[in-house]
Amino acid sequence: MSEIPAFLDSERPDVPDLVVPRGVIPFHLVDAPVRGRLVRLGSLAEALLARHAHPSPVARLAGEALALVACLAGGLKFRGSFSLHARGDGPLRTLVADCTEAGALRVYAALAEGAPPLTGAASEARALLGDGHIAFTIDQGADRERHQGIVATSGETLADMARHYYATSAQLAASLHLACVETASGWRAGGLILERIADPPGAETEAAEEGWRTATLLAATLTDAELLDDLLAPETLLHRLFHSVGIAFGQPRPLAFGCRCSRARLAAILEGFPPRDLDDMVVDGDIVMTCEFCAIDFRFPRAALGGGEA
Repeated sequence: MSEIPAFLDSERPDVPDLVVPRGVIPFHLVDAPVRGRLVRLGSLAEALLARHAHPSPVARLAGEALALVACLAGGLKFRGSFSLHARGDGPLRTLVADCTEAGALRVYAALAEGAPPLTGAASEARALLGDGHIAFTIDQGADRERHQGIVATSGETLADMARHYYATSAQLAASLHLACVETASGWRAGGLILERIADPPGAETEAAEEGWRTATLLAATLTDAELLDDLLAPETLLHRLFHSVGIAFGQPRPLAFGCRCSRARLAAILEGFPPRDLDDMVVDGDIVMTCEFCAIDFRFPRAALGGGEA
């Protein structure tokens, strides 16, 4: 079976056609060696997280992961996907989130078999993941080398772990605030990242360091409520935070519901199985494959697949 692009696949189940046009707001500070990005998923967080019956602590961490990959991908020039893949020995076996260069987001989380019920006490990343690692990967396709940084699950929060990645793999100072909350309007998620850039030519090192310290202190005043407020314009929020050091905005970037599953792609996978294995997958005449990211079931009549019954 030939592969059909997802947007041409007429048999692909409906998924939300949802785009947040100003999901990422890039900026830099005029009087400090700092660049940053403000990320807000808005109703996109609800569309992505509510598709899964995850306990609230897992959904919150998944929302933070979405905000994090959007924050990091927004600072890169690439074609492909930027992904986070966390694995550990805690109740949350694996967490995957990725963002393409066009802002297409998706997330997947899976609890360990037999994991105990989760409570508010297990809401932080370390309590959910336990001891393990996080891989941050830039994948630009089969003909390009993948770039990957792997760090231990060091710290209590996902923001702590991302700062550890910056310090060890990226070797860059960073300040990061992530939040995900279930509101009356559904799940909301967002992030604010500051990155220490190289000092401009002729700049005094002490003054540049003071500018970085000032910027991080100002960023630390941000509250989750402000970050996730749908009615507070992102430029207004950033101006409130950084007007004293001057701020200049870049071109906003969109974020979108971005699962890349397709019926054609899954059918091609099934046709690679031996007939006996296909027969073992049949339930009531069909083989059902569920996309782990968007939670949609794809049904394939056994008779429509090659090989015949063994």
